[in-house]
Amino acid sequence: MRRREFITLLGGAGAAYPFAARAQRAGGLPKVGVLMAGVESSAENTPRIAAFRRGLAELGWRDGDNVDVQYRWSAGKSELIHQYAKELVALAPDVILANSTSVIEAFKSITASIPVVFALAMDPVGLGQVQSLSRPGGNFTGFTFIDPELIGKWMALLKDATPGITRAAVLFNRATVVSYDKWVREIEAARPPGAIELIAMPAGTDGEAEAAIKTLAQKPGSGLIIGPDPFNQVRVVQIARLALQNRLPAISVYRSFVAAGGLMAYGPDTADIFHRSAAYVDRILKGAKPADLPVQQPVKFELAFNAKTAKTLGLEIPAKLLFTADEVIE
Repeated sequence: MRRREFITLLGGAGAAYPFAARAQRAGGLPKVGVLMAGVESSAENTPRIAAFRRGLAELGWRDGDNVDVQYRWSAGKSELIHQYAKELVALAPDVILANSTSVIEAFKSITASIPVVFALAMDPVGLGQVQSLSRPGGNFTGFTFIDPELIGKWMALLKDATPGITRAAVLFNRATVVSYDKWVREIEAARPPGAIELIAMPAGTDGEAEAAIKTLAQKPGSGLIIGPDPFNQVRVVQIARLALQNRLPAISVYRSFVAAGGLMAYGPDTADIFHRSAAYVDRILKGAKPADLPVQQPVKFELAFNAKTAKTLGLEIPAKLLFTADEVIE
């Protein structure tokens, strides 16, 4: 109900630009807007955009030839996310690719008609971005990223690698991601006796993140979780170094975290998600409606370890984990 009321409020402006008019743009190329949460040169985003472009090319779309793709990079900054979201909507594209929850929310607040394909959404049903995964409704659909089950997997991996761990803290910025507080409460409410405690560790600046990590490290039996968040993504190298300096066993969704000295990483293959997103952009450019395209979940996951960091922390990664790892950095 809340979502329907929201769309009704926006309907006056958004409904004036119907799907059919966009699909039959006269005198120009079909236009695709892309708003990314991080920076273009990052180890995370370079393969994502390459996969998206490859997916479009495989479907016959060539940027500058038969389609015009407009990219914006927000560098993890909330103010840039909102600025670029408005810029792209003003261009009246045929479809938008939105990366991350904060970017999706920005578009949700300013358009109820332009089709939006989200890549790496967190809890799109709970946040009112779609009605359900199977029947999204409205003008949003796309591909999810993580859920509470994946947080549970991170906790289990930390326990396997560090048997003495008793608590894990999730680092995030409340200004860019709102889901973690709710998920931490849900997981804690269901925690059986003796299981790892999960705590929320919000930080909005570099100084707050550094102070929080140092404070956590002073408590024996602690581990750190770095989930997807524009704030975390642009600081992943810095966070990895802080975790290592403070001798904290840590796990992240970002593979680059391990390359920078973090203990391990586990999460969806995000390049695969962006490759699959190109197919939804293609279908919408050819006339499909987002409401008719079910939200899809990740199908490929990757596990990586930093063996040198494990040795520095005095840990011995179990053979069963090393055997299933996609990558072990020596």
